[in-house]
Amino acid sequence: MKTIKGGLFVLALLLQSGSLLAADEYNSVPAGDGQYKACKVYSMNKWGGGGDLSPIAGQTKAEAFCTCLWNETPDNFRGGLAKFSETEAGAKLSKICSKYSNWED
Repeated sequence: MKTIKGGLFVLALLLQSGSLLAADEYNSVPAGDGQYKACKVYSMNKWGGGGDLSPIAGQTKAEAFCTCLWNETPDNFRGGLAKFSETEAGAKLSKICSKYSNWED
């Protein structure tokens, strides 16, 4: 019984920290945003599975991935979001956004 209580305690801590729950949702991307639209097109053409549902309600994996990238890059970022995620500088964001969208290898 002690093991079950200990396991439940650890589970409760993980749930509280968000480790087992879907990530908090990001701000919505404004309708018609060019960077976001280009990110979705590039992602869908470059990688498989982007049309699959993500853990984020109402979003595909490509949409969740691009929403994450859009929110995580600085406001003055003007490049291609998905292309940036493939660079050495964007690798950390790619990892974060892949996890957020559940679009991991």
